[in-house]
Amino acid sequence: MIQKDLKKFITQSLLEDIGDGDHTSLACINKNEVNSAQIISKENGIIAGIKLAEIILKEVDGNIKIKSKKKDGDPIKKDEAILTINGNAQSILQCERFVLNCMQRMSAIATKTNRMQKLIINTHCKILDTRKTTPLNRHIEKWAVKIGGGENHRFGLYDMIMIKDNHIDFAGGIEKAINRTIKYLKRHNKNLKIIIEARNLRELKEIIKIGKIDRILLDNFDIMETKKAVNLIKNKFEVESSGGINENTVRDYANCGVDFISIGSIIHTVKNFDLSLKAL
Repeated sequence: MIQKDLKKFITQSLLEDIGDGDHTSLACINKNEVNSAQIISKENGIIAGIKLAEIILKEVDGNIKIKSKKKDGDPIKKDEAILTINGNAQSILQCERFVLNCMQRMSAIATKTNRMQKLIINTHCKILDTRKTTPLNRHIEKWAVKIGGGENHRFGLYDMIMIKDNHIDFAGGIEKAINRTIKYLKRHNKNLKIIIEARNLRELKEIIKIGKIDRILLDNFDIMETKKAVNLIKNKFEVESSGGINENTVRDYANCGVDFISIGSIIHTVKNFDLSLKAL
């Protein structure tokens, strides 16, 4: 995550939660009180967000001491301790919920990504995330995907050309969309990878004939169509499958010979991982 984006994320999140003060802690806890606490897992999975938690805690109070018992990407079991925190009690409580929110979200994503990647083990295929992320939380969600063993797709509209169905329709067809893209990149001296979506085998054949792209995304192709598509492409371009692929079908798609499977649900449908911070 870019340092300035991380700093902004932490600053704005703390401001959102603390406002003009954590009045509960200020009211009932001595300002010089020093205590210890642990973050504990309440379920089994893959832990993520430890590094981010350390950064947040140090941002709130540079005197806080943190001892990590796990590292990002480690398997975790129910009731295992993850972090021990020692320092000013008010400081710990100020960032308790922010730290837990981040770690719970990231661990849920990492756990689901890891589960998906394991389902396609011994294939050359990789699990990708998508842009179906929580606004302003994209960096930490995609960070969690990497921790879980997946790969990041593009981060935004700025770092890759991705010609989807609406681009094709608005441009007036596949050939116009591709040719205009090539001209645009040359005119603006940009070196961006080009991915184009195919909705059916007819569009796929047209894309293969035109070329000038790096990857073809097979959108909502079933297994038989995907096998036919891979045979038609013949390693001329990278191949990505997307659209409704889940734990029951991901292995079948990987076995078709595609290079990537993009799955938005590894981010947008996860249930927060259960973590708790308890005083020692």
